[in-house]
Amino acid sequence: EGAHALLMDQRLVGRSAAEHLLARGRRRIGVVVPDEPGLEPFSRPRLDGVRAAVRGAGDGEVTELPLGYGEDSAARLAGRWRALGLDAVFAYNDEYAMLLMRALQDEGLRVPDDTAVVGADDLMLGRLLRPRLSSVRIELPSGRGLAELVDRVVREPGARPEVHDVLGASVVHRESS
Repeated sequence: EGAHALLMDQRLVGRSAAEHLLARGRRRIGVVVPDEPGLEPFSRPRLDGVRAAVRGAGDGEVTELPLGYGEDSAARLAGRWRALGLDAVFAYNDEYAMLLMRALQDEGLRVPDDTAVVGADDLMLGRLLRPRLSSVRIELPSGRGLAELVDRVVREPGARPEVHDVLGASVVHRESS
Protein backbone atom coordinates (compact mmCIF):
# COMPACT_ATOMS: atom_id res chain seq x y z
CA GLU A 1 0.00 0.00 0.00
CA GLY A 2 1.26 3.46 -0.85
CA ALA A 3 3.57 2.28 -3.62
CA HIS A 4 3.17 1.60 -7.31
CA ALA A 5 2.92 -2.11 -8.04
CA LEU A 6 2.90 -4.47 -11.00
CA LEU A 7 1.26 -7.74 -10.03
CA MET A 8 1.92 -11.07 -11.68
CA ASP A 9 -0.45 -13.35 -9.79
CA GLN A 10 0.61 -16.93 -10.50
CA ARG A 11 -2.66 -18.24 -9.07
CA LEU A 12 -4.23 -17.33 -12.41
CA VAL A 13 -1.99 -19.89 -14.15
CA GLY A 14 -3.16 -22.72 -11.88
CA ARG A 15 -6.78 -21.61 -11.97
CA SER A 16 -6.77 -21.55 -15.78
CA ALA A 17 -5.36 -25.08 -15.95
CA ALA A 18 -7.86 -26.41 -13.40
CA GLU A 19 -10.86 -24.79 -15.08
CA HIS A 20 -9.77 -26.36 -18.37
CA LEU A 21 -9.49 -29.81 -16.79
CA LEU A 22 -12.77 -29.47 -14.87
CA ALA A 23 -14.58 -28.43 -18.06
CA ARG A 24 -13.41 -31.73 -19.58
CA GLY A 25 -14.84 -33.78 -16.73
CA ARG A 26 -11.62 -34.32 -14.80
CA ARG A 27 -12.16 -34.28 -11.03
CA ARG A 28 -9.09 -35.89 -9.42
CA ILE A 29 -6.32 -33.46 -10.29
CA GLY A 30 -2.68 -33.82 -9.35
CA VAL A 31 -0.49 -30.73 -9.27
CA VAL A 32 3.25 -31.10 -9.83
CA VAL A 33 5.24 -28.95 -7.44
CA PRO A 34 8.99 -28.94 -8.15
CA ASP A 35 11.30 -30.25 -5.44
CA GLU A 36 13.99 -27.81 -6.55
CA PRO A 37 14.45 -24.87 -4.16
CA GLY A 38 13.71 -21.34 -5.31
CA LEU A 39 10.61 -22.11 -7.39
CA GLU A 40 8.12 -21.78 -4.52
CA PRO A 41 7.13 -18.16 -5.34
CA PHE A 42 5.70 -19.53 -8.60
CA SER A 43 4.72 -23.11 -7.75
CA ARG A 44 2.84 -22.50 -4.49
CA PRO A 45 0.49 -19.85 -5.96
CA ARG A 46 -0.14 -22.07 -9.00
CA LEU A 47 -1.15 -24.90 -6.65
CA ASP A 48 -3.37 -22.45 -4.72
CA GLY A 49 -5.02 -21.43 -8.00
CA VAL A 50 -5.89 -25.05 -8.80
CA ARG A 51 -7.29 -25.54 -5.30
CA ALA A 52 -9.42 -22.41 -5.59
CA ALA A 53 -10.87 -23.47 -8.95
CA VAL A 54 -11.74 -26.95 -7.65
CA ARG A 55 -13.31 -25.47 -4.50
CA GLY A 56 -15.28 -23.08 -6.70
CA ALA A 57 -16.56 -25.96 -8.82
CA GLY A 58 -17.71 -27.72 -5.66
CA ASP A 59 -16.67 -31.09 -7.03
CA GLY A 60 -13.20 -32.59 -7.15
CA GLU A 61 -10.00 -33.10 -5.27
CA VAL A 62 -6.45 -31.85 -5.58
CA THR A 63 -3.32 -33.83 -4.77
CA GLU A 64 0.04 -32.12 -4.42
CA LEU A 65 2.77 -34.04 -6.26
CA PRO A 66 6.37 -33.14 -5.38
CA LEU A 67 8.61 -33.96 -8.33
CA GLY A 68 12.34 -33.60 -8.85
CA TYR A 69 13.56 -32.51 -12.25
CA GLY A 70 14.83 -35.85 -13.47
CA GLU A 71 13.76 -39.06 -15.14
CA ASP A 72 14.17 -41.17 -12.00
CA SER A 73 11.87 -38.93 -9.97
CA ALA A 74 9.28 -38.94 -12.76
CA ALA A 75 9.48 -42.73 -13.08
CA ARG A 76 8.90 -43.16 -9.32
CA LEU A 77 5.84 -40.90 -9.44
CA ALA A 78 4.49 -42.65 -12.54
CA GLY A 79 4.97 -46.00 -10.81
CA ARG A 80 2.56 -44.88 -8.06
CA TRP A 81 0.09 -43.26 -10.47
CA ARG A 82 -2.58 -45.95 -10.53
CA ALA A 83 -2.66 -46.08 -6.71
CA LEU A 84 -3.10 -42.30 -6.60
CA GLY A 85 -6.28 -42.58 -8.69
CA LEU A 86 -5.74 -39.27 -10.50
CA ASP A 87 -7.40 -38.57 -13.83
CA ALA A 88 -5.49 -35.36 -14.60
CA VAL A 89 -2.32 -33.49 -13.78
CA PHE A 90 -1.27 -29.88 -14.03
CA ALA A 91 2.50 -29.66 -14.06
CA TYR A 92 4.37 -26.61 -12.86
CA ASN A 93 5.57 -25.94 -16.40
CA ASP A 94 5.89 -27.65 -19.78
CA GLU A 95 9.25 -29.22 -18.95
CA TYR A 96 7.87 -30.98 -15.87
CA ALA A 97 4.75 -31.91 -17.85
CA MET A 98 6.81 -33.48 -20.65
CA LEU A 99 9.01 -35.31 -18.15
CA LEU A 100 5.99 -36.77 -16.35
CA MET A 101 4.02 -37.49 -19.53
CA ARG A 102 6.87 -39.61 -20.88
CA ALA A 103 7.13 -41.49 -17.57
CA LEU A 104 3.36 -42.09 -17.49
CA GLN A 105 3.48 -43.47 -21.03
CA ASP A 106 6.44 -45.68 -20.11
CA GLU A 107 4.28 -47.00 -17.26
CA GLY A 108 1.59 -47.98 -19.80
CA LEU A 109 -0.82 -45.13 -19.05
CA ARG A 110 -2.56 -43.47 -21.98
CA VAL A 111 -2.53 -39.68 -22.28
CA PRO A 112 -5.20 -38.28 -22.25
CA ASP A 113 -7.48 -41.34 -21.92
CA ASP A 114 -6.20 -42.43 -18.50
CA THR A 115 -4.70 -39.11 -17.43
CA ALA A 116 -4.97 -35.67 -18.96
CA VAL A 117 -1.79 -33.58 -18.82
CA VAL A 118 -1.48 -29.79 -18.89
CA GLY A 119 1.75 -27.79 -18.60
CA ALA A 120 2.49 -24.07 -18.54
CA ASP A 121 4.56 -21.73 -20.74
CA ASP A 122 3.42 -23.11 -24.13
CA LEU A 123 6.89 -24.16 -25.27
CA MET A 124 7.36 -25.13 -28.91
CA LEU A 125 8.77 -28.51 -27.87
CA GLY A 126 5.39 -29.43 -26.33
CA ARG A 127 3.81 -29.07 -29.76
CA LEU A 128 6.22 -31.62 -31.20
CA LEU A 129 5.30 -34.37 -28.73
CA ARG A 130 2.65 -36.99 -29.31
CA PRO A 131 0.16 -36.36 -28.00
CA ARG A 132 0.73 -32.63 -28.32
CA LEU A 133 0.90 -30.97 -24.91
CA SER A 134 -1.91 -28.72 -23.72
CA SER A 135 -0.40 -25.74 -21.96
CA VAL A 136 -1.24 -22.53 -20.16
CA ARG A 137 0.03 -19.66 -22.29
CA ILE A 138 1.27 -16.91 -20.02
CA GLU A 139 0.64 -13.45 -21.37
CA LEU A 140 2.83 -10.58 -20.23
CA PRO A 141 2.51 -6.95 -21.21
CA SER A 142 4.66 -5.62 -23.99
CA GLY A 143 7.92 -3.92 -23.15
CA ARG A 144 6.44 -0.72 -24.44
CA GLY A 145 3.46 -0.95 -22.08
CA LEU A 146 5.72 -1.51 -19.10
CA ALA A 147 8.02 1.30 -20.18
CA GLU A 148 5.06 3.68 -20.39
CA LEU A 149 3.98 2.79 -16.86
CA VAL A 150 7.50 3.34 -15.50
CA ASP A 151 7.86 6.58 -17.45
CA ARG A 152 4.60 7.92 -16.00
CA VAL A 153 5.73 7.11 -12.46
CA VAL A 154 9.05 8.87 -13.00
CA ARG A 155 7.45 11.94 -14.59
CA GLU A 156 4.72 12.21 -11.95
CA PRO A 157 6.41 11.28 -8.65
CA GLY A 158 3.57 12.70 -6.55
CA ALA A 159 0.84 10.82 -8.40
CA ARG A 160 -1.45 8.50 -6.52
CA PRO A 161 0.02 4.94 -6.41
CA GLU A 162 -1.36 2.57 -9.01
CA VAL A 163 -1.65 -1.20 -9.01
CA HIS A 164 -1.63 -3.04 -12.33
CA ASP A 165 -2.28 -6.76 -12.70
CA VAL A 166 -0.12 -7.49 -15.72
CA LEU A 167 -0.26 -11.30 -15.98
CA GLY A 168 -2.70 -13.03 -18.27
CA ALA A 169 -3.17 -16.77 -18.73
CA SER A 170 -5.14 -18.92 -21.12
CA VAL A 171 -5.04 -22.62 -21.90
CA VAL A 172 -4.01 -23.76 -25.36
CA HIS A 173 -5.92 -27.00 -25.77
CA ARG A 174 -4.11 -29.79 -27.56
CA GLU A 175 -4.33 -33.59 -27.54
CA SER A 176 -2.89 -34.25 -24.05
CA SER A 177 -6.01 -33.03 -22.28
